[in-house]
Amino acid sequence: MERSELVDLLSPDGLRLLDSLPPWDNASDVVRLVSDLRKAGHPQGLVTAVLGQSRLRAKAVAKFSDFAGRMLFTEAGLEQATRLNVAALHAGRFAAAGLNRVADLGSGIGSDSMALAALDIRVTAVDTDEVTAAVASYNLAPFDNASVVHGDAETFDLTGFDAAWLDPARRTAGHSNTSRLTRPEDYSPNLDFVFGLSERMPIGVKLGPGHDRDAIPAAAEAQWVSVDGKLVEMGLWFGALARDGIRRSALLLGRAGSHELTAAADSVDVDSVAGAAGVPGSYLYEPDGAVIRARLIGDLARSMDALMLGEGIAYLSSESLHETPFATAFRVLESLPVDEKKLRLALKERRIGTLEIKKRGVDVDPAVLRTRLKLHGPESATLVLTRAGGRRLALLVERVQPPR
Repeated sequence: MERSELVDLLSPDGLRLLDSLPPWDNASDVVRLVSDLRKAGHPQGLVTAVLGQSRLRAKAVAKFSDFAGRMLFTEAGLEQATRLNVAALHAGRFAAAGLNRVADLGSGIGSDSMALAALDIRVTAVDTDEVTAAVASYNLAPFDNASVVHGDAETFDLTGFDAAWLDPARRTAGHSNTSRLTRPEDYSPNLDFVFGLSERMPIGVKLGPGHDRDAIPAAAEAQWVSVDGKLVEMGLWFGALARDGIRRSALLLGRAGSHELTAAADSVDVDSVAGAAGVPGSYLYEPDGAVIRARLIGDLARSMDALMLGEGIAYLSSESLHETPFATAFRVLESLPVDEKKLRLALKERRIGTLEIKKRGVDVDPAVLRTRLKLHGPESATLVLTRAGGRRLALLVERVQPPR
């Protein structure tokens, strides 16, 4: 969204028109809707702006639920915005630590600032992009304890602030068609500034879940967050925002509530199954991505009396079924041939036409392999391709459904 589109959108006519539109439907006739709006006398620029917002609001429901219908977005801002339930947990840290005035440096469209303000914390959102700052101002308008500054996060005066929240931009500048930045030194604000600030005041930092673990400061509590099985972020917490004795955390959020695994450091791995023979047990467990990234697989394995399937392989194996929110359980049905031709024949004999392929520790493209297997039949199955004890394995498994 460009500045001119935002000006059109923020006019009384623009906001009224946006709120009058029917719910966005990707299957609807957009061309006809544009034509109808133009025939009603609305200028082309305004029509483009309101339809773009209507589409983004529909897309934003996954992150913001019903609140999405009362917010404004940019394409890039929505992509980088914190989910509302995760932002609420961020804000809870500041509230629990008694930090009452917070600077949100690099605020984007203001999702974390909204959560902070909702907990009666005075928050100032700072963003270097004029359009993004204006969108944040709209989203934060309902809160009289929130303000927005169009300015540079690294030069913003922090006098009088108790703490700061930082979500460094990890995409190129712009409001749409941005690309991911691969070098941390290109983030905005710069990570040298961010980690330097941690020595002056309590701060929280949101980074990508795949961020280099070797670059995590020793003083930080690192928490990987998974939402409905999808790994969404790594949060770093410093000073009063970091919990005593915790430096690694895997937090899982989902319909069944929240579950957390914590430790003072990376956990030590457990032994792998059956030595060189690599014979898997009756059950295979795939740890959640947050557990894997936090390197807490060893602690999870010990809690279930399970073993690693293979050295460096993020699968666990056990003869017993254990209920855990931190891993998906599979019942091992049988071991199939690893050779592709024999595997194709085995799947054909079992009349498997729909196949989910999971893999770890093997160089296989599941989509390409699925095509080469020439699947046909009414049955569906899950195939795990991995290695253990120095050899490759092809395991036919079935998911164990968690209890209701």
